Order: sequence, then C-alpha cells, then structure tokens
Amino acid sequence: MNKLLALAKTLRGKNGCPWDKSITLADIPKNLIEESEEIREAIEKEDWENLKEEIGDLLFNLCLMMTIAEEKGHFKPEDIITHNAKKITERHTWVFGEDKANTPEEAIALWNKNKAKKKTSSSSQ
Repeated sequence: MNKLLALAKTLRGKNGCPWDKSITLADIPKNLIEESEEIREAIEKEDWENLKEEIGDLLFNLCLMMTIAEEKGHFKPEDIITHNAKKITERHTWVFGEDKANTPEEAIALWNKNKAKKKTSSSSQ
C-alpha cells in the first residue's frame, strides 16, 4: 500500500504525469466501477493472473483517491485505515467480543445489528 501511495504522490508531484495531475476526486468513481467490472470478469473466467492485475488497478485508483483527498486537506490515508479497522472490529463482535455466530447467517445478522446500533448511537450524539 505504501508503495502505491508513494507512486500516486510521485505521479501527481511537480515532475509527475500531466494526466495523473489532472485527475480529480470526481473522476475516480468511474474508474472504480470499470476496475470492479474487470475484477468480476476475471473471477468468472477464473483468470487468476488477470485478477491479480485488476485488483492492483483497483487498489491504485483507491490510493490515487486517498492522495488527492490528502492534497485537498480532507483526510490522510492513515485516517481511513484507522477508522476502517475500528469499524470492522466493532462490527465483528462474535470475533472480537462476546457474541456468538456459528453460521454465515448469524454473522450477517449480528453485523447488521451492530451496524444499526452504531448508526443509532451516532445520530443521537
């Protein structure tokens, strides 16, 4: 991840690529959709070498998005990682807490309960 973030910063830097420097946050969702579709196709074809490449393309687009957001002063990549790790941990209470889930269905039900609980507590603050 750090290599891709550094690459995105270089491409958008002073001596970087004019095209990469022209990309805006609004441009990236179209790329994410396209890359996600290519990932789906690679999985359907069981083309694991292409899947590896397409996941890399998706990951780079996300790193580019994080780099632009950081440039604009919105947030830093580490803010995303810290927030997401906390969220995933809080929602997996059957792994990191006291709840029990023995089936995928039980896990999904607990995930949804924990997600709803968080939204309720966030809206009451």
